[in-house]
Amino acid sequence: MEWLAIVMFGAVVAFLMAGYPVAFTLGGIALAFAYIGAALGVFDVVFLDTMPNRIFGVMSNETLLAVPLFVFMGVMLERARLAESLLDSLGALFGKLRGGLGISVTLVGMLLAASTGIVGATVVTMGLLSLPTMLRRGYDARIATGTICAAGTLGQIIPPSIVLVLLGDVMSSAYSQAQLAQGIYAPDTVTVGDLFVGALVPGLLLVAVYILYIIGVAIVKPDAMPSHVHDGEKPSAASLLVALFPPLVLIVAVLGSIIGGFATPTEAAGVGAVGATLLALMKGELSLARLKEVARSTTRISSMVFLILVGASLFSLVFRGYGGDDLVREFLTSLPGGVFGAVLIVMVLVFLLGFVLDFIEITFVVVPIVGPILLAMGVDPVWLGILLAVNLQTSFLTPPFGFALFYLRGVAPDSVATGDIYRGALPFVALQLLVLICVAAVPQLATWLPDLVYGR
Repeated sequence: MEWLAIVMFGAVVAFLMAGYPVAFTLGGIALAFAYIGAALGVFDVVFLDTMPNRIFGVMSNETLLAVPLFVFMGVMLERARLAESLLDSLGALFGKLRGGLGISVTLVGMLLAASTGIVGATVVTMGLLSLPTMLRRGYDARIATGTICAAGTLGQIIPPSIVLVLLGDVMSSAYSQAQLAQGIYAPDTVTVGDLFVGALVPGLLLVAVYILYIIGVAIVKPDAMPSHVHDGEKPSAASLLVALFPPLVLIVAVLGSIIGGFATPTEAAGVGAVGATLLALMKGELSLARLKEVARSTTRISSMVFLILVGASLFSLVFRGYGGDDLVREFLTSLPGGVFGAVLIVMVLVFLLGFVLDFIEITFVVVPIVGPILLAMGVDPVWLGILLAVNLQTSFLTPPFGFALFYLRGVAPDSVATGDIYRGALPFVALQLLVLICVAAVPQLATWLPDLVYGR
C-alpha cells in the first residue's frame, strides 16, 4: 500500500495549490490518511504515539531558536529604513555611470540579504524605493523589475538566510539518518554554520554575475539603462561611511562570529537582533510603538514557521508509516546515471514544486524524504544543501509563479505591465541556472570554504 503515500503527497500539493493553510493542510491530510489506512488495516496508528516527542523536539531545538531571532533582526532593520539610506548613498556614488543605478540596487540587495535574510520584505522594500526612481531615470521597465526581483531573492542564499537555517536543521537530521542506516553509530554532523559558510562563494558569484549582466546590457543597449546625474552632490567619504558602516559591522558581527567559531548561529542571531535594535535606536527610528510592531510581526512569522514544521513532522511520520520513504529510495536508486541521475531528478522536482509551494513547505516536506536517501548514496551534505538553496531561489524568481514576481507586482505602479516583470526576470533566471550548473559541476564552490574554515 506504499502508493497511498504518493496519493497523500499529491493531495497535499493539490490542497496547497487551492489556497488552504499550509500547516493545517499538512497535519489534516496526514491524520485523514492515517485513519483511512487504519480502517483498511494497512497503517498502524501506533506511529502517531511518537508525535508528542517530535513536537517537543521541534520546540526544544536550539538551532531553530535562530529563526525568530533572525526574523526580529530583519524586521527591525526593515523598519529602520536601512535600504533607503543605502540606496541614496550608493545611487549618488555611481553618479553618471551608465547602469549605475542597477548596480546600486544589486549591491543594496546583497547588503540587505546579508542583514535581513527575508526575501519578501527585501523585494517589497526595493520595489517601493527604487522602482519609481529607475523608471523616472528612463530605465526600461523589464530591466528595472528584473534587477529588483533578482536582487531581492539574494536573501535566499546569502547568509544569514532563514532558508539556510531551516535547511541546515533538516540536513543535519537527514545526514544522521543516512549514516545510521549505513551502520555508522558515531555519525559526523553538518550544521547551519557549514551551510552559511558554504553559501558565501555561490552567493557572491551570483552578485558578480548579476552586475556583469547589468554592465553588459548597459553597453549593448544603452537606451535601456541611461546614465543619470544624481539630484544632489556626490556623497563624501564620511557620509558614505555613515550609511555603509552600521550594516557592515552588523554583518561582520553575525557572520564573523559564526565563521570564527566564537558563536553558534543561534547565539549570533541573538547578537544580530540586539545589534539591529541598537542600529534602529541610533538612527532615531525606534519607539515603543515600533518595537511592539516588530515584536508582533516576528511572533506572527515565527509562529507560522513552527506551526508548519509541526504539521510537516506529522506528514513525514505518516508518509514513513506507509513505507513511502522506501518507495522513493527504490525509485531514486534505480534511476539511470546513479547518483547524478538521482540528484538531477530531485533538483528538477524541487524546481517545479517551487512554483506552487513556498520554500518552508519544500524544506520541511520534500527534503526530509529525499535527503537521507541522497546522503546515503554518498552526496556531500553541504553541497546538496547549497544546491537546494540556489534551486529554491531560482524557482522563487521564475515566471509565471515566482513569489518574488508576485511581491513586486503588488507594489509596482500600474504603468508597469505584468508581462514586463515576467520578461525582465527571465535573463536573471538563466543566470541563476548557470550558477546552479556551476555549483553542481564544481562542488568545491560550496565545499571549499567550509573545508578550509572547519576542516571538514
